Amino acid sequence: MSANSAQPYAHPAWLIIVLSIAPAIGLGICRFAYGLVLPDMRDSLGWSYAAAGFMNTINAAGYLAGALVASTVVRRVGMFNTLIVSAWACVLSLFMSAMTGDFVIPSAARLLSGIAAAFAFIAGGALAAHVAEAQPERKAFYLSLFSIGPAAGILLSGFAAPFLLETFGKGSWQIVWSALGVISAALALLLPAARVPEPQRSTGSAVSEVRTRPVVLYLIGYALFGAGYIAYMTFMIAYVRNAGGGAMAQSAFWTCIGIGAFVHPWVWGGVIAKARSGWVTALLIAITAVGALIPLVGTHPAVLAVSAVIFGNAFFAVVSSATTFARLNYPPGGWPKAIAMITIAFGLGQTLGPIATGAISDAIGSLSYALNISAAVLVAGVIACMAYAALRDKHGPHGEAVPPQPTPACGNIR
Repeated sequence: MSANSAQPYAHPAWLIIVLSIAPAIGLGICRFAYGLVLPDMRDSLGWSYAAAGFMNTINAAGYLAGALVASTVVRRVGMFNTLIVSAWACVLSLFMSAMTGDFVIPSAARLLSGIAAAFAFIAGGALAAHVAEAQPERKAFYLSLFSIGPAAGILLSGFAAPFLLETFGKGSWQIVWSALGVISAALALLLPAARVPEPQRSTGSAVSEVRTRPVVLYLIGYALFGAGYIAYMTFMIAYVRNAGGGAMAQSAFWTCIGIGAFVHPWVWGGVIAKARSGWVTALLIAITAVGALIPLVGTHPAVLAVSAVIFGNAFFAVVSSATTFARLNYPPGGWPKAIAMITIAFGLGQTLGPIATGAISDAIGSLSYALNISAAVLVAGVIACMAYAALRDKHGPHGEAVPPQPTPACGNIR
C-alpha cells in the first residue's frame, strides 16, 4: 500500500488505541510489571540481583528473536492475525509465570512473552503506521498514540500489583501474576474491534531497499538506549522499596511513569513529527538520562515522582521517534522490515542491560552504582544518535556529498 493509495479511516485514533492493546499486554504488563513483582519473588525464592536481572534478559532475548523473524511471520500470517495470536501468547505467559517458583518455568514464560511482544509491536506498529499515513494532517500524532498501549499497561499494573502484594503478604507474587493474566485476557478480547483491511503486499524491490549500513550509528544509539532504560525499569521498584517505600509509594512511583508515558503524544507529538534525521531521538534519550539520574539526588517521594514522570514521558517518546524515523525514511512497503530492524537494535541493548546491572549490584552491594552506569549508557546513546544526525546533515541520507543549499537534503534512506 502506498501513501497515496491509503484510504482515510473514520476513527483513526480509536483504531490505533485498540491496536495498542497488544503491546500494552506484551510490554506494559508482561515486561514492565516484572519490576513490581520482582522484590517479592527475589525475597521468596532467594534470587540474587543477577538472577533477577536474568529474567528480564531472557525476556529481552525473546524480544530480539521475535524481531529477527517478525517480518517473515507477518508476511506469511498477516499483520492482524500476528497481532491477535501474539496477544494471547502473552496472556498464556502470565499464567505460566504464576505456576511455580522453579527457575525454568518463569524463564520459559519470560522468553515466550518476549517473542510475542516483538510480534505484537512490529505487526501493530506497521498497522498503526498505515492507519496514520491515511491521515496526512496529523500523521505523527496518530502514530504516537500507539505507544499509549504500553503506558496503559504500566498504569494498570501499577494500580494492581503493589496493593495485591500488600494485601496477601510475602510470597503472593503468584496471585499477582494470575491477576495480571486475567486483566490481560479481558484486554485481548477487545482486539478484534480494531480489524482493518490488510495492507497490500509490497513489491520485492521496496522491501530490498531497507538497508542497515546507512543508519548504523542511529541503530547503535538506539541499542544503547535499550541497555540503559531497561535497568531503571527492572530495578527502580526495588530501589524505592529499599528506601522504605511501601505499597502506596511503589504504586505512586509506577503510575507516575505510566502517566508520563500516557501524555507523551500530546507533549512531544509535534517534535516527533520531525524525527527524520536523528536529532529528535538524541534529545529524547538525553531527557530520559536526566530522569534516570534524578533518584540519585535523593529518595524523597517528590524527587522520585519527578524522576518517574520525566523518565516515563521521555522514554516512550524515544520509541515513538524511532518508529517515526522508520516511517519517514523508508517506503511504506518496507515499514515492517524497517521497524523490525530498529527493534532488533533495541532488543540487543535491553538483552544485556538487566543482567549486567544485576551483576554490578551483586558485586558492589548497591543499586545506586548500577543506576549510575545505566544513565551513562543512555548518554552514550545520545552521542551515537547525534553523530549519525551530524553526518547525515553533512553528507545527506545516502552518504553522498551535499552541495550548499538553503535546507538539508531529506530524501529516503535506501
